[in-house]
Amino acid sequence: MNSRVLGIAGPFQGTAFSLSDRNVSIGRDPSNDLWIADHSLSRQHCLLVSQDGQFAIRDLGSKNGTLVNGMPIGEQLLHDGDHISVGDSVFIFQLEEGEVHLERSPVELTETTEIELSPLLLRADDALYLQSDKVTASLPKTARMALDLNALLKIATGIGGIRDQESLQWQLLGFIFDVVPAERGAVLLFDDTEKFSSAVGWDRVRGPAHPVRVSRTVVQRIRRDGVGLVVNDVSADTTLAHVQTLAELHVHSVLCVPLLVSGKVVGAIYLDSKRATRHFDEGHLQVMTAVAGIASLALDNVRHWEQLQQENQQLRAEVNLEHDMLGASQRMREVFEFIRRVAPTDSTVLIEGESGTGKEMVARAIHRNSSRADRPFVAINCAAIAETLLESELFGHEKGAFTGAVSQKKGKMEAADGGTLFLDEVSELAPSLQAKLLRVLQEREFERVGGIRPLKLDIRLIAATNRLLREEVQKGTFRKDLYYRLNVVSVTMPALRDRREDIPLLADHFIAKASRKCKTRMKPLSAEASACLIAYDWPGNVRELENAIERAVVLGSTESILHDDLPEAVLEAGSPLTASTAKYLGTIKDTKKQLILQALQQSNGGYIEAAKALGMHPNSLLRLIRNLDLKAAVKAGSLPPGTG
Repeated sequence: MNSRVLGIAGPFQGTAFSLSDRNVSIGRDPSNDLWIADHSLSRQHCLLVSQDGQFAIRDLGSKNGTLVNGMPIGEQLLHDGDHISVGDSVFIFQLEEGEVHLERSPVELTETTEIELSPLLLRADDALYLQSDKVTASLPKTARMALDLNALLKIATGIGGIRDQESLQWQLLGFIFDVVPAERGAVLLFDDTEKFSSAVGWDRVRGPAHPVRVSRTVVQRIRRDGVGLVVNDVSADTTLAHVQTLAELHVHSVLCVPLLVSGKVVGAIYLDSKRATRHFDEGHLQVMTAVAGIASLALDNVRHWEQLQQENQQLRAEVNLEHDMLGASQRMREVFEFIRRVAPTDSTVLIEGESGTGKEMVARAIHRNSSRADRPFVAINCAAIAETLLESELFGHEKGAFTGAVSQKKGKMEAADGGTLFLDEVSELAPSLQAKLLRVLQEREFERVGGIRPLKLDIRLIAATNRLLREEVQKGTFRKDLYYRLNVVSVTMPALRDRREDIPLLADHFIAKASRKCKTRMKPLSAEASACLIAYDWPGNVRELENAIERAVVLGSTESILHDDLPEAVLEAGSPLTASTAKYLGTIKDTKKQLILQALQQSNGGYIEAAKALGMHPNSLLRLIRNLDLKAAVKAGSLPPGTG
């Protein structure tokens, strides 16, 4: 028997713990078999006891108690699907390991009608247990009130330190069943629509697998008016009596109170019962209104805490994230967030995007921010190596594997062992290599060319392509099974034209880089040149922008980078397209042509003299002649050989 407990809420959500034949202790002290650093737990909280192939749970006198299916226990035999609540944590007990189906009672809204009778209503301002000390001090001290006050204290103590919203809802339901004789209950949290953002329900009669059907009519009344209500006899209300689900369940009493935060209804606690002998009354409404007040404060604190925790994690990630990319646009922020989330894992990554968008930089950033950062990062361009050589380059070869293999050689995969292998242009892999790569991903082992024994491999694979692999699969040029193996998590790098707001930032960076490379003084980018850069579509993306900036830095002869210093393609396609601007630029272009032709005519075709007369460098004049298409207008002998 492979029994286990599976965390479904709290710090161990999604974690399974196998149970052997020995006893398993749970508590806050590290000496426990299952240690939970939760201050709402006692040091030795409870014990899972093995009894002839079965398991029981025993509370060890804990301060806040141990709940099974929402009820406090001393010792109880566990059945498959039972829910165990200790502190912030909720576990489900399973007799056999297997596919997990969480046996949480789903919550269903059933109908919308109007309540015809006047139910017992109570506003929070009128609740006895939420009044000031002077008012409550004047109330008669009955036995029931003493019990209610004790229950409120227990609930406040039990849920006050919980820092997980779902755990809070579960624990709250368990405490409520101790206070009100309800058979079904649900804690609902609303969003901005007619639906709820979170719901935890429990059917104590039929078990956790059965849905808790909640009257939409009652909930809408609570949400609209912000009041708690009790319907003592559902059958006496002509509208609720005809609701099919309530009739089928023979519901006799319904109680519902709002969860209020800053005067806004953010949720509701819904309870019902079919026992006519113990229906809900005003006392239950009073105490549940007080419970809702305590729970609302706890829920608001949990939401603030979760928000602060999320913001803290994001800030820490942004501060610690290392990369060499520039960009403040929304598209690039999404890329940075992708790197932050993916880097700590070992998942295979597929990076798609046009050439020049920075796919390798993303791969390096993922590696640099991963646990493999101190291990090798090995990159190989599948399109740059001939198909006959690529297999040996990737997998290595044994001595004598083919003509010229005079010694054993380790391939790129072996070199990347323990680190990251980056396959650029993976779509260019031949079918035979695709099959071998698929085996590597499936088995985490490979064989060298000419080898006879498999070698184990520990790598993280990152693949990149400038094509859409899904389309290549449809064409039949790329294996479908390999595509699914590569496309575990994927990101598409945005083209530069899709993040134009980043162009000035990138341009300044490339100006500084080119100035250092060429040992020239930094030049500012003129407004006209910046406008051209932003308007151009950049089919070569960031790589083309870098080349254009370096060209402008090298060839520019003025104190700043002018739009004339940019490549012809940028000038032609990147100039603003408004009618007035086009007319203005056209006039300037014609004037430049006339001045150049006039200077050349006066210097008898001597471009050096013409440049001197125009007050510019001869190289700048030659570039203008090319940019303005004046070669045909200038006589063949007017320009020196090789300058055209």
